[in-house]
Amino acid sequence: MKKNSKIIRRSPEGWEGIEAKTYKTAGTNFKDITRFSLLGEGENEYELNMQTRVFRVEAGGYSSLEYHRHPHSVMIIEGSGSMILGDEVHPLKTFDVVYISPETLHQFHADAGEPLSFICIVDRYRDRPAVPDAHMADELLGKETEVRKKARL
Repeated sequence: MKKNSKIIRRSPEGWEGIEAKTYKTAGTNFKDITRFSLLGEGENEYELNMQTRVFRVEAGGYSSLEYHRHPHSVMIIEGSGSMILGDEVHPLKTFDVVYISPETLHQFHADAGEPLSFICIVDRYRDRPAVPDAHMADELLGKETEVRKKARL
């Protein structure tokens, strides 16, 4: 095994040596979500050109409504819920896989009475998220649509 290769074991509390991080530090457009940065942020992981993270959204919580210039690869690993993807709402369940293309508005919701956890893989070097205000959300999603009513800003 090469020097930087490793296995990160899962425990009931999370992953060995991986601290649960605050999802974001500013804003009120998200609720009850934590992040585990598994690979791609460590000092000995410079060979990886991507980051592998796990997000856990507690029942009733949601991620921020946002979009980026970079794509995302997501796999639901626990629970069920829904997500806004572009101008539609989609149900989600364990092992569903989502491709979020660049510039696509998205938001995850743990709205099925249970936590929702997902693996998210993104480029190591990427842009910061852009968060729409209410006016922009109305323009992108319409004012009285199902998706706009679902969106949390």
